[in-house]
Amino acid sequence: MESKEHIHIYNSTGKQICCSLEQKIDSKTPPPLLHEANSNKDGHTHSHSHSGGSGHWKAYYPAIGSFILLISGIGLDFFDVAFFKGWLRIIWYVIAYIPVGLPVVKEAFEALKQGEIFTEFFLMSIATIGAFAIGEYPEGVAVMLFYAVGELFQSAAVRRAKDNIKALLDVRPKIANVFRNGSFVEVNPSDVNIEETIQVKVGEKVPLDGTLLSEKASLNTAAITGESKPQSILYGENVLAGSINMEGVIEVKTTKLFNDSSVARILELVQNATAKKAKTELLIRRLAKVYTPIVVYLAIGVCFLPYFFVDDYIFSDWLYRALIFLVISCPCALVISIPLGYFGGLGAASKNGILFKGAMYLDELKNVNTIVMDKTGTVTKGVFKIDEIKTFGAWKKETMMPLLLSIESKSTHPIAKAILQYESSQSIPDASDVKEIAGKGLTGLVNSKKIIVGNQKLMQQFNIETPQEIAEIVESVVLVAIDGDFAGFVTIADELKEDAQESISAFKEIGIKLLMMLSGDKNSITQKVAQSLGIQHAKGGLLPEDKLNEVELLKQNKTGKIAFIGDGINDAPVLAASDVGIAMGAMGSDVAIETADVIIQTDQLSKVITGIQIANSTQKIIWQNIVLAFGIKIIVLILGAGGLATMWEAVFADVGVALLAILNAVRLQRMNW
Repeated sequence: MESKEHIHIYNSTGKQICCSLEQKIDSKTPPPLLHEANSNKDGHTHSHSHSGGSGHWKAYYPAIGSFILLISGIGLDFFDVAFFKGWLRIIWYVIAYIPVGLPVVKEAFEALKQGEIFTEFFLMSIATIGAFAIGEYPEGVAVMLFYAVGELFQSAAVRRAKDNIKALLDVRPKIANVFRNGSFVEVNPSDVNIEETIQVKVGEKVPLDGTLLSEKASLNTAAITGESKPQSILYGENVLAGSINMEGVIEVKTTKLFNDSSVARILELVQNATAKKAKTELLIRRLAKVYTPIVVYLAIGVCFLPYFFVDDYIFSDWLYRALIFLVISCPCALVISIPLGYFGGLGAASKNGILFKGAMYLDELKNVNTIVMDKTGTVTKGVFKIDEIKTFGAWKKETMMPLLLSIESKSTHPIAKAILQYESSQSIPDASDVKEIAGKGLTGLVNSKKIIVGNQKLMQQFNIETPQEIAEIVESVVLVAIDGDFAGFVTIADELKEDAQESISAFKEIGIKLLMMLSGDKNSITQKVAQSLGIQHAKGGLLPEDKLNEVELLKQNKTGKIAFIGDGINDAPVLAASDVGIAMGAMGSDVAIETADVIIQTDQLSKVITGIQIANSTQKIIWQNIVLAFGIKIIVLILGAGGLATMWEAVFADVGVALLAILNAVRLQRMNW
């Protein structure tokens, strides 16, 4: 799974801040980790490593030191302290400038070596060095300090960048109990050969694909296939790696090597899909490409063009104006106000239980017009519940259910547990002679009555006739026969989330053009759920690669953006491949959470609507801040070119715009969503 491929991630000014495939841009306002220490289904605990603690504060030390020196120097200037003159004053401000200015000058020099002249680093360097050249030392330090603070805001976006590949590797089983030399020994799954026998205990994950050697097994395959109902596997049937053993100790004969297993295949899909995900540049980067050369050429014009039109042209005076023009043109307000707009959006989202792993996904979510979603755990709760109870002939629900509950109380099957949640008004008698018939159901005696509980195959085994409508039921169904007479059935279904219906309607109202459901669950169940919610396009029985192929087909239409909503390991590849991957964070798998771009902490589908609304409002705030910053900047630039504005006025204008931008951005967090 190691890869030498690198993906470059840039901050808003174009500075490379991350270069490894394992890293992924995090939010502008780093959210708290969803799981500081997560227990996987093997019972092992693993922690998500992240940068944090006291280490990241070191990045603020240069700006703090520069600020202290600047304020001290301004104070000494204001009180006209006698010793603070000449070279001492110059050296003082140079020392104040170096911590925040030297890194920017270095970046400008590196960009120049690569042939990139009109970068923001170049503009900041020329303008502030120019301020020193004309003796405006405090202004030069102040302008660069403002810029450095903006850079710190940008750097905060990746302070908690996650190592996605490492998180994915944590999902794979760490050990395999393989039968060698007369006993089971623990080895690394990658060391197990084909056709070796492995043992899997209750609650453990199956480490490799194989066939079942035990008589039967109940496996939770939701993480691999997305099917909500645990599968009953019989001797000789296939077992997928990553499945969780629900009952008893089982033995499996391996059919594939570890690197060819279902889990490894999913991880490979995630890695490839992540590599194909486009990296979006923030707006300030695109603006700087146009803005920077314009102001540089204008400053050159301010210096030299008056020679042809002014009679008393003095080069030093117009050079002074040109340098002031450059200082004024420094886009500090933009550098601060645009990220602040994103901060406001991210803060508002966080307050509503929505975590964005980067400001770029606010932009992406705003443009989404197609939403694809998983079923189990996304629109449904992923929890079994009795959906319908129906009796036939002389049998009544009050008579049948106590007998059914009595038999099911002897079983540990997940469906039995769902049935036992039924609250009967009658007393539950004791069952005796209860026998389990593998893959079919249970038989037993209750009050001297022979009770048969199970599927259609079990009824056929005992020659019990069932109504035709049984064949048309798409949900999991438990048939009940009493003393050879068919009494009725109970259907078990995954319950819809309370806000599912409302959310689907809201998606349509806000302009989502296409809604699609893709599920690993049975196609019949998927179609029924989709129909009940008003989703016209749905496909079931899909493996992770099938879901990925469906989304790739949708992406061929370049007219819109695709968001995928899911929660399982099987959703990870398509979460990574979609334009915006949205994971349900409360019940979702660690892999889905790590792979997704947006995390819904409360698992409420309606929060996706809230996220889209916040994204739209954030864009409005961003553009308001851009117009505000550019408008005031242009006015002051004109005044500066005419000699009517000083650098202190320019700095003040920047600070004023920044404060207005802050107040504007704060509005996002005060809105009711």
